[in-house]
Amino acid sequence: MSCYSIDGITPVIDPSAYVHPSAVLIGDVIVGPGCYVGPCASLRADFGRIVLHAGANVQDTCVVHGFPFADTVVEEDGHIGHGAVLHACVVRRGALVGINAVVMDEAEIGEQAIVAACAFVRAGMKVPARWLASGMPARNQRELSEQEIAGKREGTLIYQDLTRRCLASMA
Repeated sequence: MSCYSIDGITPVIDPSAYVHPSAVLIGDVIVGPGCYVGPCASLRADFGRIVLHAGANVQDTCVVHGFPFADTVVEEDGHIGHGAVLHACVVRRGALVGINAVVMDEAEIGEQAIVAACAFVRAGMKVPARWLASGMPARNQRELSEQEIAGKREGTLIYQDLTRRCLASMA
């Protein structure tokens, strides 16, 4: 991986996390225990802090960035799909942001919520806990079923296992 300091601040990566060698981390990035950061992801904390809590994953080609004095946070077991963009927002515990979705400034994705693939979550939008948001612009569509929440949880567990596999055998 490529880690860069800026203004004397260097990324911090828990030893139990896996960050792919092609990922780029700049500045005030904190990668928590058991996290996965995929190939070509860019976590650029040259303005606000970026925090990945335990068990979160940020997949291939994601871009995470923010504003000065605003943290961009993915809470425990957050799941950020391939190519998604997070900008100065909060993704709560157990939530999923789908492939190529965009989540803008001061938006909040509630616990165990799902943002559909290719959705555009506008600045300041709140997705309630355990709800599905989809569309361009995204709208809160409906509550998620227990089966959908369980399916998301299973996908996150697969990525947590991938973290362990990568640490043990990626060459």
